[in-house]
Parts: sequence; C-alpha cells; structure tokens
Amino acid sequence: MSELFKDRKEIILSYINHPEYVPLKRKEMSLLMEVPKSDMDVFDGILDELVKEGNVIETKKKKIMSLAQANMGKGTFLAHPKGYGFISREDGEDIFIPTSEVAGAMQRDTVLYKIINPAGAGKKADGIVIKILERGVSRVVGLYQPGKSFGFVVADDKKMAKDIFIAKKYTMGAVAGHKVVVEIIDYGENKKNPEGKIVEILGHINDPGVDILSIIRKHELAVEFPQEVYAEIENIPEEVLEADKANRVDLRDTLTITIDGEDAKDLDDAVTLEKLSNGNYKLGVHIADVSHYVHEHTELNNEGYRRGTSVYLVDRVIPMLPHKLSNGLCSLNPNVDRLTMSCIMEIDGSGTVVDQQICESIINSNYRMTYSKVRELIEDKTPELVEANKEIIPMLMEMNELRMILGEKRKKRGAINFDLPESKIILDEKGKPIEIHPYERSIATNLIEEFMLVANETVAETAFWQEIPFVYRNHAEPDDAKMEKMEQFIRGFHYYLKKKDGEIHPRELQRVLQDVEGKEEERVITRVLLRSMMQARYSGDNVGHFGLAAKYYSHFTSPIRRYPDLQSHRMLKKMLHGEFNEAVAGEYRDIVAEVSAHCSKRERIAEEAERDTVQLKKVEYMSKHVGEVFEGIIAGVTGFGLFVELPNTVEGMIALADLNDDYYEFDEKKMLVAGKRKGKIYALGDHVEVYVAKVSKELGTIDFMFEN
Repeated sequence: MSELFKDRKEIILSYINHPEYVPLKRKEMSLLMEVPKSDMDVFDGILDELVKEGNVIETKKKKIMSLAQANMGKGTFLAHPKGYGFISREDGEDIFIPTSEVAGAMQRDTVLYKIINPAGAGKKADGIVIKILERGVSRVVGLYQPGKSFGFVVADDKKMAKDIFIAKKYTMGAVAGHKVVVEIIDYGENKKNPEGKIVEILGHINDPGVDILSIIRKHELAVEFPQEVYAEIENIPEEVLEADKANRVDLRDTLTITIDGEDAKDLDDAVTLEKLSNGNYKLGVHIADVSHYVHEHTELNNEGYRRGTSVYLVDRVIPMLPHKLSNGLCSLNPNVDRLTMSCIMEIDGSGTVVDQQICESIINSNYRMTYSKVRELIEDKTPELVEANKEIIPMLMEMNELRMILGEKRKKRGAINFDLPESKIILDEKGKPIEIHPYERSIATNLIEEFMLVANETVAETAFWQEIPFVYRNHAEPDDAKMEKMEQFIRGFHYYLKKKDGEIHPRELQRVLQDVEGKEEERVITRVLLRSMMQARYSGDNVGHFGLAAKYYSHFTSPIRRYPDLQSHRMLKKMLHGEFNEAVAGEYRDIVAEVSAHCSKRERIAEEAERDTVQLKKVEYMSKHVGEVFEGIIAGVTGFGLFVELPNTVEGMIALADLNDDYYEFDEKKMLVAGKRKGKIYALGDHVEVYVAKVSKELGTIDFMFEN
C-alpha cells in the first residue's frame, strides 16, 4: 500500500468516525469531502477496503456508517469446546456469544459483532457474530483417526469444537495414533465440519518428543532459521572487530559482572556499580548492542521481527536470533570485548535518578556470576566462595544496598509486587518430568530485577522527553467492572480498597498484598488481584505502567530475545547521532506502531506455547500419581468446578457434578459453592485434601476428588 493511499484511508476513516458524522452514500460523502472526479476510483477502493476489513459498515441502503453508529464492534473470537465463545476486546470486558450466534466463527477469528444485551449486575454483555473478517487458524495439530472411507483429526486445541474431516486422498498415509498437522481447506458452513488435508506427520502420539513438537506446530513457531539468514550471518565475525570499537565510551577497565541463571547462555545484560564521594551510587546497566549486527532491511532482521521474541519451552529455547549472535558475539561472556548500549545512572539515597547517560559503549566483563552464587555471597558469606570472589565482594554489598533502596522507592510510590510461584520442571534425558517445584526467587534475582527496572524507566523517560519515536511498555489501568468484582471478593476477607475521585491507585492494591502477606488467603487474593489487571502491551504512545506505578516504562534490557528492545536501541542510536528530523521521525512513528502491535501478538503466542508445554509436563508427571493423596488450596471457584493448586504448582479440577454428597450451588460474589441440603461450603482459599482421580494426556486435564 502506498503512503498516499494509506494517508487517504486514515483521513476517510477519521471522517466517518467523527462524532458529528451522519451516515452518507458514497457520492454524498465524496461531494462533502471534495473528492476530485479523477480520484473516485481510489475513493471507492478505499471504502471497499474499509468495509472488507470491518472498520466501517455499508448498509442495505448503501449508506456508510461507523461501527459505533451501527452498534457493532470488531474483535477476536475465543471459542469454547462446548460451542459457545467470547469476543476478546482490548477496551473492556469480553462479550459472551451463545452457540446459536457463533455464525461459524472458530478460535482466534477476527469478527464483526453486535451487542444484544449490555453488561450489568455482574453479568457479561452478550452478542452475536455478524461476519467473519479474517480466519485466525489455517493449520491445526491433532490426532488422526481413520474411518472406512475417510478419516478425521481431533484437534489438540479443545477450543476447536468440531473434528476435521480428511478425505482419503489427503491423509498422506497417516494411521491411527499419528499426530499430524492439517491445513484447513474448507471451514464448513451450515453446521458442517471443517475439511482439511494432512501436510505433515509428526509421529506417533507415544513417540518421544512428539508431544512438544505438536505444541510447536500448533502455535506455528519457527524452529529452524531460513537459509538466507544463515548466509547473512556468515559475514558476521566471531569476535568484535577493532574498527567497531571506535567512537564508543570505553568501559573495559571498569569492574563488570553478569548475573544470570546457571544454565543461561545468552547473557544480554551486565552491571557495574561505584559508590561516589557524595554518597550517591553510579549504576551502569550495559546491554548487548544487538542492533550493531542486526540491521534493518536484512533477512536476519526480518526473521527476528517475524518471531518477535524467544520462546522458552519446558525442554528448549526457540531463539529470536541465531546462536552465533545470541550465544556468541552478542552474549556478554567474561574476559572478551563486547559492544554494548549503556544506561549509566547516578542514583541518590532515596532511589531517585539524579543524572543519567545513555551511550554506545564497549565492556569486558570480569565475572560470570550466577543467582545462587550471588545469593550465597550476600546472605551466607561462605568463606571459600568469598575468598574466590573477594575482588567483587564490596561491589556486591553496595549493589545489595542499592537494591533495597530502589525496592523501597517503588514500594512507596505504589508498585504492585505479584509474587505468584512459577513452575520449575526437571526433565530426565528422555524428556520425562521427574520433579516439579516452585521457581526459587532470591536476593540475587531481585537485585537484577531492580536494576533492569530502573534502566527501563530511565530510558523510557529520556525517549519521551526527547520526543523520539519509541516502543513503550504500557500497562493500562484495570477495567472498572473487573475492579468492582475483585473488590466484592476481597471484602469477604475483610479487606477494603480506598478510592480517590472514584479511582484506585496501585498503592492501594499493594497495601492489600502487604496485608495478606504470610496469611492463609495470600495466594488466593494475589491471584484474584492479578486476574483483575489488564495485559501489558507494547505501544508507540506512552501511557505508563499501572502495575509498576511508573509514568514511563519500556523494554530496553533484552534485545537478544525481544524485538521491541532491539527496535528501541535503534531509536536511541538515531537520537544519539542526531539523525531525527521531521520526515525521519514520522516514518519511524509508523514503524514503532507496527512493531508494537506485531510484538504484542507474538508475545501472547509465546506465552500460550510456554503454558501449554508446562501443563503438558505437569499432566505427564501427575499421571504417575493417580490415587495418591495431596494437600492443596482451592485456587479457583466456578459454576462447574473447583480448581485446587498443590504446593508444587500443579493444578487440577474437582467437577461439582462429581460431588455426590449434596447438590452444590455457586455464589459468584463470595467465590464459593455451598451444599443445598447440608450447607457444606467450599470457598476460594480453603485448604483441602484431595486425591488424584484421573489424568488425561489427550485432554491435558487433571481431575481431583476430595479425600473423605
């Protein structure tokens, strides 16, 4: 699309969306907008495209209306295995779509919808699907089951409510039990099943590795890099060239360390610290200068953009960039020169950044430290370890001082600290899960987190006031309806939120989290608060970060594994070199908007894939414990069942239909179920004993029952 066409399209859409616009026919609109006759074909083409995209409506009387005037909206359809679904909206609560009004929509389709009954009294709005604008899924992974004259595939994604019909000529020789990839060739109309053709056989369902490979294919994650990318990186050197070291701030003589997990290979951040004579701290956060090697308009950059992020599955990492960069030239390994982008901050005793410098630099890291070593040095002060690392002990102690100062500053301004346990799954050499436990957080992980947070904020604030195009990391204020529902719930535990001018400051949520710390209801209330939050997203506009109570926030610290960080580095470099004029800035504002939208989507896909592999291995692990008894906590209450979480982070469900000692009714406000005859109550946060009743690898479910 030409820039002129794009500009005209935006002008026409703005005209139609104006509050004072009244529906007009095309000719009437063209006259009012003074469109020359010579441009009428282009004008009609733009309107056709806007209608096709679902951005405007053309009525039966041929009048053009905005979506708001037609009481319609555009959103993503999220399907349920039972046939109904929801429209996901960025600007509010989801909309319920009953089975009869789905109109053939499938998982992740972009649809045009109409609200029939608005939300109210704790009830979601419901509506109907008017039109499918774009299909969200073109390929499906599932289990092949043959028939006499045809076969069908049962999708792994249970949100695909219908099996996919496979004609004999499209089976590729698949047999019963094969996991396959199906390309949909007919989505099915009038309640017909979709039809497809098998394009890849992954292996038998019981073959080692097929389970994870199925998830990789389901989310269409690219594992191998295109040959064009490998051809390009042949020209990238193994070590930093002397010519590339020029015109940089030389920090090679500054004591520098990296702190990462034991298994980390892509070391993209290093830190330095100096206590100044005025009592302030000079903190340097040095990030791999990936943009020096990954240039715009190259296949390497294009592939990194397509991926958007590295994906951390339970048994592997699918990197955004090839290992030659991510584990080699751009990894800040010890005792080698590395090019970096540095954010060097002077921070006073209250945690305020009083001075800062963002620059292109070169470092030579002295120590490759791990979280466990740093924790042991700071907390345990193990003599042998202290002796081996005595050069950096004073700096580590000062880093710990600064960690506490920065943490206290964030706490005072109201940053919310959601500390829900993440899963650490240990696999054997065959990929079988042998141990599951919560991921351990420590002083060391918190130290690096605080330093990265302050760097991200400092960089974002600099970009904002310099008015350069930039990718911000925004976290919008919570939806009012979700907040109200959350408030009702925590009142049941005698916790209350104070409002100012009808608004809730994040400090209030932080106060509740502090109040519940160490109490039985801590995990449950933390989970409910977290679910009431909006999702963080990338944007070219700075909105601020509600959860961090930060006016400015960005992702600057991981360009090896996140494309938005890489894009932001490019913008900072252009700022440093004075390359922005009005034309260049305008061009890059469009680019950062596209990068933000694309990378927000890629982030969601990566998160789903990561969750799928974790759940897969949890189910596989629990399949060896059927019949065993565990203590757990009720972590979710719904109208159909209770979700119980075990101390090792595994979660399973007790279906209300399986509780045969009474008929249980669901109280949504109090988040509990109560027996109608005997009055027994099961509420969110209750500690319970359960046994593993059933595990289904095919469905990915774990069923618990109460221990009598």
